Amino acid sequence: MYADTGANRHQVGHARWKFLTWCADSDIPEVRRLAATIDRWWTEIAAFIDTGHSNAKSEGINRVIKLVARNAFGFRNAEHQRLRTRCVTTRRARGYLRTAQL
Repeated sequence: MYADTGANRHQVGHARWKFLTWCADSDIPEVRRLAATIDRWWTEIAAFIDTGHSNAKSEGINRVIKLVARNAFGFRNAEHQRLRTRCVTTRRARGYLRTAQL
């Protein structure tokens, strides 16, 4: 069974085939590009469907770190920038980030 969908591998494969066929029949270039992207990333998508695990939390924390680093651009003391980043990404401070619960 796949990640809370109740579907088996055959059902997921069939739904993928139907989606890709529908996209291929479309005259809309963006839909065809979407299908190519889905097809290119299918291994990763299937891994998520199979396990229910993703790297969303680490990607979210990386986004916050980059945002803090951008806001701290121009600080002369690199140690202060490092400490500021560390403070924002601690468990207590992350409560305000409203990360999605999986």
